[in-house]
Amino acid sequence: MADSIEAIQKAKKTYLLVFGALLVGTVLTVLVATVPALDVGGHGFDIYDAILGLVIATTKSTLVAAIFMHLNHEKKLIYWVFFGAIFFFFTMGALFALSESSPIYDTFFYK
Repeated sequence: MADSIEAIQKAKKTYLLVFGALLVGTVLTVLVATVPALDVGGHGFDIYDAILGLVIATTKSTLVAAIFMHLNHEKKLIYWVFFGAIFFFFTMGALFALSESSPIYDTFFYK
């Protein structure tokens, strides 16, 4: 908690700065999705558009988690849990990607 007026003003300034960054990220996401001149890669939605969208979303979610959820002031255990969840997510993604080379992979479900 903030103990002084100066600390409250500093926190308020930080929250407004993060709000501005989130607003810019949202506008950037909409512009990249709708303006053809900002389309990366080939015409229409492709892998490069998905990567750019995920980078913007990851940046925004990191700002929310660190500042608004106060994860930047937590103990080290919360970082182990957070990065463990990220590791689990990528491990499950890799397992799903490797499932296509499985002998039980059936193209009936993946047309």
